[in-house]
Amino acid sequence: MSPRAWVVCCLILSTIGWWYSPVSPRPLHFPEPANGASVDCPLPPRVVDGAEPLQTAVPATLRPFQLEPGAVTPLAGFSIDGRVLSRRDYRMGREAEFSPTDLAIGWGRMREDTVLSQLDITQEVRFLTYRYFGKPPIPVDEMQRSVGNLHIIPANAEVARALKRVRKDQRVRVDGWLVRVETDEGMRWDSSMSRTDSGKGACELVYACSIQAY
Repeated sequence: MSPRAWVVCCLILSTIGWWYSPVSPRPLHFPEPANGASVDCPLPPRVVDGAEPLQTAVPATLRPFQLEPGAVTPLAGFSIDGRVLSRRDYRMGREAEFSPTDLAIGWGRMREDTVLSQLDITQEVRFLTYRYFGKPPIPVDEMQRSVGNLHIIPANAEVARALKRVRKDQRVRVDGWLVRVETDEGMRWDSSMSRTDSGKGACELVYACSIQAY
């Protein structure tokens, strides 16, 4: 390959990477309601600033609903206020048709610089991993119950725009509903219903009605 061709190739790849990055003008995907129907997204009870995530019961008026990719069943109200530890966007796979972005959020001591500076936090294939070298900065069980990997399903274009603007280390508030999604092809994706679990199935699948970053 000639030097000129190499430069052109690099420019093309850089442009593609920029277009699909969080800083590009490309709108973030959100799943539209099926058949042109409207879907309400009432706010659940909101967590007190700085407190642990709040999980509440689903009111009888909030019924399962249909999005273009599949059916959504609310399982619990969910409100979280914490620090963004990492974000990861996804474009490929059936899950991305529902959730374009994962947010890793910490609360309690998992918001503190002195703790986070001793951790290596990454997100890959819808999993959150945090590593430390030597002695953990806080007890491991406290870390597990003070961090969550949220698969965000934006309820509408406004929430999708807010999600696109979220950056690492910001304070963020997410209010919505923990859900189960199912498709005609047999896919079933369930939210965790606990903040103390870990491993496969421990992530929160959130139909987000509101996202605020500070």
